[in-house]
Amino acid sequence: MQPRNMSMSGVVDLAAVKAAQEAKAKAEQARAEAARQGGPGAVSPADLVIDVDEAGFERDVIQRSAEVPVVIDFWAEWCQPCKQLSPVLERLTVEYNGRLLLAKIDVDANQMLMQQFGVQGIPAVFAVVAGQALPLFQGAADETQIRQTLDQLVTVAEQRFGLTGLTVDPDAEPGAAPAAPAMPAGPYDALLEAAVQALDAGDLAGAVQAYKTVLSEDPVNSEAKLGLAQAELLQRVEGADPQQVRKEAADRPTDVRAQIAAADLDLVGGHVEDAFGRLIETVQRTFGDDRDTVRLRLLELFEVVGGDDPRVAAARRALARALF
Repeated sequence: MQPRNMSMSGVVDLAAVKAAQEAKAKAEQARAEAARQGGPGAVSPADLVIDVDEAGFERDVIQRSAEVPVVIDFWAEWCQPCKQLSPVLERLTVEYNGRLLLAKIDVDANQMLMQQFGVQGIPAVFAVVAGQALPLFQGAADETQIRQTLDQLVTVAEQRFGLTGLTVDPDAEPGAAPAAPAMPAGPYDALLEAAVQALDAGDLAGAVQAYKTVLSEDPVNSEAKLGLAQAELLQRVEGADPQQVRKEAADRPTDVRAQIAAADLDLVGGHVEDAFGRLIETVQRTFGDDRDTVRLRLLELFEVVGGDDPRVAAARRALARALF
């Protein structure tokens, strides 16, 4: 199903988000199906360290990151520091006993992935959690520092995304665990078309309800999730006085509600980087529940713009630095 043109006054080109939405939807489908079948099958310790290339990246990293944080080790045969770091990462991955997965990427054979992650030098270590990329560290690091970083990663994955990891069975045959099958989407064309028509007619409440109806039956429907995020954004700014909203944000830089309201206006007005920058700065200034509220709104705005937009990729890296 091709995404429909849900007019957003120039905020986002839906064609640009299709690949990212589908990748995330497949990850969520795999996770939901595995849960219905009693959880993913057990894996052997050998399955916790895998070689990944461009062809298998979506399956082996993006989709797997819906059930376990995936650490990415960018390396090359000629890289001497890599030969020191990689064995440490491999050993620690096995020690974490399924709470993370290690994906090894040879940069000489996978230049496109290296460019997409913005890798400037190797070794470079990233993580993908629930489809979201996070930079961890670059260059040499001692085992204590690596362990502390992995501890933080596992904690974030468990507490904020509910990722409990994989079940490891020392007696399991390597590669024997079956992949969770994708869950077929339901026939929701009529409801989705009605939602688009409601958006075009300015009936935001009707559009929101139509998308929620689809999601109540098919929680991983990527088109409905994207449409709902857009409709709710437009609903939030409907009737707002832009001048007053921006004045309140300027007068109260630590007021979470004021900054979120201004960020919504920024995005609807097409000022994507301003919206992201405002919320990242607010994350840096806040703590506890306030920080989490801002983080969640920022993730919602990422959904609206699309994961393959370079502004989203840059903002994700900035958010990771602010959080870690």
